[in-house]
Amino acid sequence: MKELYIVEFPSNLGLKEPQPGKEPGVKKLPDWLWKNNLHKFIPHKDIVRLDPPKYSNSKDNETQILNANSLVEYAREQAYLINNLLTQNKFPFILGGDCSILLGPAIALKQKGNYGLFYLDGHTDFMDVSLSETGGVGGMAASIVTGNGHEKLTNILNLSPYIKEENLWCVGNREYDDEYENEIRNSSATYLSLAMLRKQGIKNCVNSFLLEIQSKNLDGFWLHIDVDVLNDAVMPCVDSRTTDGLTYEEFNELNSYLFQSEKLSGLEITILDPDLDTSGQYTREFVANISATFNSFKK
Repeated sequence: MKELYIVEFPSNLGLKEPQPGKEPGVKKLPDWLWKNNLHKFIPHKDIVRLDPPKYSNSKDNETQILNANSLVEYAREQAYLINNLLTQNKFPFILGGDCSILLGPAIALKQKGNYGLFYLDGHTDFMDVSLSETGGVGGMAASIVTGNGHEKLTNILNLSPYIKEENLWCVGNREYDDEYENEIRNSSATYLSLAMLRKQGIKNCVNSFLLEIQSKNLDGFWLHIDVDVLNDAVMPCVDSRTTDGLTYEEFNELNSYLFQSEKLSGLEITILDPDLDTSGQYTREFVANISATFNSFKK
């Protein structure tokens, strides 16, 4: 097992204000996970933290995206940090933050080689800004890192695309809307909605992904985990709630196959909002499940 570094990216730059004058609470997630013992349960060599630029709810005139310039600045700093860890053969275990924290790691992966991305999320996060009601990169992250959108964000350091579109697997969406889903259906990414995942079987789907990583001779793959992929009954403390979702049994099974792979280069956890789980009930259950599954295969 590579030495594991917990990396904290406490950013909410990719989300709109939940109400006027109030920042999204996901920036508190790393501290909240520490309070609820994730850092205790995940054996690590060290903890590294990179705080983001100041949040704004204003859209950039050029891109119509929230915090666009700050996201670029932050992504450059994130990429430098993650590149250093990967160069030293470390395993980054990243705690967000919203889904926009993917930009920096994706840039670092491009700097290191050719990687796949397993995007486990209750939404595709694969849409053009023209479909976005908020301008938040949190809802466009998978699209942006595969080179779709304004070059201010898609071509940082002239590295577009950070992840080749055909090396993206978008898994777990349950936002069943044709206009929304057609964005990724019409791409060269692999798309498995929650319904498709269940129909084909979790083990079959993950095995197909891992075989593709092997057959393409990719340098590895990155795992993005948005906790809103979980069933709303067990994970309601997210910014965009949707009925249904993976049970913990399904979630743990899926992750167990990914965690076993030597090609897993790092992962990130996003979107759990401490402001929406004041008792810590849902966070503690999440910590217990993710840490038990991870430790079973990454000791």
